[in-house]
Amino acid sequence: MHYVLRERDIRLRSACRGHAVSYRRAELIGAGTGSVHMGLGLCELRAGGHVDTHLHSFEKSFFVLEGEPVLVMEGRAWRLVPGACGLIPVGVHHAWLGPAAGRARWLDMLAPQPRLPGAEPDTFFVGPPASHEVCDLDIRDPRSRHLFRMADEDIVVDKLKVGSRKDDPKVSASMNTALLAYSGIALKMLVDKRLDAQLHTMFMVEYQPGGVAHPHDHPMEESYLIVDGEVEAVADGKRYTLRKGDVFWTGVGCVHAFYNRSNGTVRWIETQSPPLPDRHGYRFSRDWEYLAQTLAAESAPRRSRKSSKKRALA
Repeated sequence: MHYVLRERDIRLRSACRGHAVSYRRAELIGAGTGSVHMGLGLCELRAGGHVDTHLHSFEKSFFVLEGEPVLVMEGRAWRLVPGACGLIPVGVHHAWLGPAAGRARWLDMLAPQPRLPGAEPDTFFVGPPASHEVCDLDIRDPRSRHLFRMADEDIVVDKLKVGSRKDDPKVSASMNTALLAYSGIALKMLVDKRLDAQLHTMFMVEYQPGGVAHPHDHPMEESYLIVDGEVEAVADGKRYTLRKGDVFWTGVGCVHAFYNRSNGTVRWIETQSPPLPDRHGYRFSRDWEYLAQTLAAESAPRRSRKSSKKRALA
């Protein structure tokens, strides 16, 4: 099972009514699109608006796409910028404040999937946002352990060939912040266990021209929000061209593939829920097709010997 949502069909609607001002959200992926593990949304908050302090029985990650919203969490108010991302753990009080001007937009990812209306509550509001001095996000500060920021160059392999300065405005380099590159593909983790995510992951993917992920499937769901360029996607035998703003989702067992046939790079934000297991997270069709061919080749001599023996006995 898979699902495609075009940017032109995304509709933002008032959300958290009675507990928010100038806040809208569009459900991109959820129970209505076939998912059972994730709730993916596009959020918008305008200047002067806010979302009251609340907590969830699910964990939530976010990635800022536009503007400078303020996240109030754990006694601090962080001014975020595009590329900022992070985790709001299960049961942690938090609130949102609108930007100083204009609007802010961010992607949010909820796992496990929020409950349907009428079911037991999973979101609990506790009152207006507390007053805090707003500070800029400093990802070198260990107190921002649930937050991160990705700059454009963080996913460019050539930029990482040179060692960083001690005072670079980034988290200390380590295996957890490394860039994974393969087959014309670069992958940068945004939210995972290093930020304390337990139920899902979020990462940025970039394909170079000619980059390809051959047909495969997973034991978990994946979502993709295209943020730049275009890519050819195949799912369940159907082919699509995905462009900036489009959303794509693949369910457990959906055989899918990606091909960058353009002359430029393509980027998307991807989420997985449940998280990728330590083993058997990818099942590539070509590997099992190869096995079938190998087994057929191995059995051919045996069949030939059996046929020869039957003729000799006839």
